[in-house]
Amino acid sequence: MERRGTASKDAEFEAYMAARQPSLLRTAYLLTGDRHAAEDLVQTALAKLYLSWDKVQRRELLDGYVRRIMVNENNSLWRRAWKRKELTTDEVPDYTPVHDRPDDGQSAALWEFVQTLPKKQRAVIVLRFYEDLSEAETAEILGISVGTVKSQASRALASMRARVHAQPMLSREGDHDE
Repeated sequence: MERRGTASKDAEFEAYMAARQPSLLRTAYLLTGDRHAAEDLVQTALAKLYLSWDKVQRRELLDGYVRRIMVNENNSLWRRAWKRKELTTDEVPDYTPVHDRPDDGQSAALWEFVQTLPKKQRAVIVLRFYEDLSEAETAEILGISVGTVKSQASRALASMRARVHAQPMLSREGDHDE
């Protein structure tokens, strides 16, 4: 009898994982800024989800639960000093970015600014504007107050605006120097 329950649990988990893994990987990439770290983060989050699969009573809240695991795990990793070691190399690794839709170059430039944000601000920006979650949902996932979400988002956006305006632009549509 228990074997049937385990098979059913595994099948249900596999279906969830197959359906949500690409989306979770995109979110993890936005949180980490690194493809390999994102893959590790998703793998860790899914492993933790699997261990608590039977305890999750409201299946409609699974995405929020997994995002919370990813944010917590990502914060945990960057707090550890031994994880901060950088490896230098003479060669730039081959990497082809994955875009969900055509891009005229603006989102790539914007993402460069997002990557420079502190981890908490980046997490707020990713959840609020990439995942399109409400302030309340973002606060719940991050385990912070709605006011903190608002202030972190405000600081992050102000910082990005300042950097955008400080960057010399060759030309902007609609802007003409006369």
